[in-house]
Amino acid sequence: MTGQNVVNVSADASTYVFDNDGDHSGDQHRHLARLLDPLTFGRLESAGVGPGWNCLEVGAGGGSVALWLAERVAPHGHVLATDIKPGLIPSREGLTVVRHDIVADPLPEGAFDLIHARLVLSHLPRRDLVLRRLCAALRPGGLLQLDEIDITRWAEPSVPDGHEVYGAYVRAMARVLGAAGSDPTWGARVGGEMARAGLVDVDPVRWTEVWRPGSAGLDLMISNSRHLQDRLVEAGMTPDRLREVREVMSAPGFSAPSFEIHSVLGRRAFGG
Repeated sequence: MTGQNVVNVSADASTYVFDNDGDHSGDQHRHLARLLDPLTFGRLESAGVGPGWNCLEVGAGGGSVALWLAERVAPHGHVLATDIKPGLIPSREGLTVVRHDIVADPLPEGAFDLIHARLVLSHLPRRDLVLRRLCAALRPGGLLQLDEIDITRWAEPSVPDGHEVYGAYVRAMARVLGAAGSDPTWGARVGGEMARAGLVDVDPVRWTEVWRPGSAGLDLMISNSRHLQDRLVEAGMTPDRLREVREVMSAPGFSAPSFEIHSVLGRRAFGG
């Protein structure tokens, strides 16, 4: 199959707070790719994904992971990329794009060698149901990789001048996500949830770094402050405070520890 095949499966609304066709969606996905693609790709490469694999990318967003997978599984493999708003995903050979709601729409059972989802399940109140659905869609021996975050121990910045306003912004962001049914601490529990869902050989990796001005992490935080401005104001910030925190995050010398990123691989048992 050549090019991008977009199939209209469902237009069901989502509680996901980052709208894929908003004014800042392209920036958000570009910064996410800069921040997370190296970790995601390294984990997928270590899992052995290669020519001939049949892969599912859930909540494909801007499409960077789906495109990488399509290149890796070529020429005889295939990637199915799903999203409720898939308009940002580029075309390429070996990639089919489906408009699909992972909560409401069916998946074929026992069909995929690899399923990957990044920052998807934590945003879904029915994440347990979705996890079971993804496990059932794996072929026996197939792999599931979930990349999620945990903000439980998200430390304050090291520069005193930015301490208060940056901390207020981080707390407001957590309130926005929680109000939409997201759990930004779920990353630390992914491994246990995958094991309880019946996967074996569960392999979690935790990663953090320090963000400085111009880094993907702070650029993402600045973009989010614009993307979610109305929600952040409802959560207690003001437009002036949001402008102030953008200035703080752009100021020379500012630094802040990142949230934790958890990348977890698990395998469907051959008898499962």
